Amino acid sequence: MTEPHEPTGVSPERTIAFQGRPGAYSHLACREAFPELVALPCHSFEDAFGAVREGAARLAMIPVDNTVAGRVADVHHLLPRGGLHIVGEHFVRVNHHLLGLPGATIEGLRAVESHVHAVGQCRRFLRRHHLQAVVVADTAGAAQDVAAAGDPTRAAIASRLAGELYGLVSLAENIEDAEHNTTRFLVLSRTPQDPGETVPDVMTTITFTVRNRPAALYKALGGFATCGVNMVKLESYIDGSFTQAQFYADVMGHPRHESLRLALEELRFFSHSVEILGVYPAHPFRAEIA
Repeated sequence: MTEPHEPTGVSPERTIAFQGRPGAYSHLACREAFPELVALPCHSFEDAFGAVREGAARLAMIPVDNTVAGRVADVHHLLPRGGLHIVGEHFVRVNHHLLGLPGATIEGLRAVESHVHAVGQCRRFLRRHHLQAVVVADTAGAAQDVAAAGDPTRAAIASRLAGELYGLVSLAENIEDAEHNTTRFLVLSRTPQDPGETVPDVMTTITFTVRNRPAALYKALGGFATCGVNMVKLESYIDGSFTQAQFYADVMGHPRHESLRLALEELRFFSHSVEILGVYPAHPFRAEIA
């Protein structure tokens, strides 16, 4: 696996970082959204952030939410202090494949390896075929390990891309329990890339800390309701003393739109701090599911 700052022979401006091994769903997201860029595998989310911050990559592709597994907690804690700007979003429909060696059969399997979330997302398939799950660090790593072991009784749950990269075949496809299994990714950059207020569908991501008073959050959010601003996500972080919460929110609109500008003014009045993490075009997926 390539370390985040290991020379790749490719200009950093043509590189996008992701967490995981080659073939991870984050790698797949990089290929879908930025096929012209070279994907750089990183050991951890911190390493992926660092690759962009230190100039080893132009962008990072980071998962934040999954419709089955929920939020990626580590990332939500990294975003407010990661020193990067959100410049885009991308949605990946998660299609899990059961990957084995050429010639392997489902009937001949003894163990299926994958990340804990992938295992949990394929429970019905595993139960139906009486397959024993083995939890490992990540999906692509499971595919790489199965290929290296050369044991036809072992298989991995991972992406089709992982199978292609490691020479495995798909013994079964789309084995996930939920048809809506989708992961949302954020695209991060060292510098903001304001799409402008004329773009029809814009997302703004903010963090804010409300004043420690009764009904402070209710009052702080009131402006979004009265100004007709759609808030599509709200997450909280607790401080070390358990007395004050910081919040993360995704809202529809541009900060220079009159409605969002007024909502943010009211938010600032009832908050200690308000920080904009990014203003970026909404992905077409949002319109498809609306």
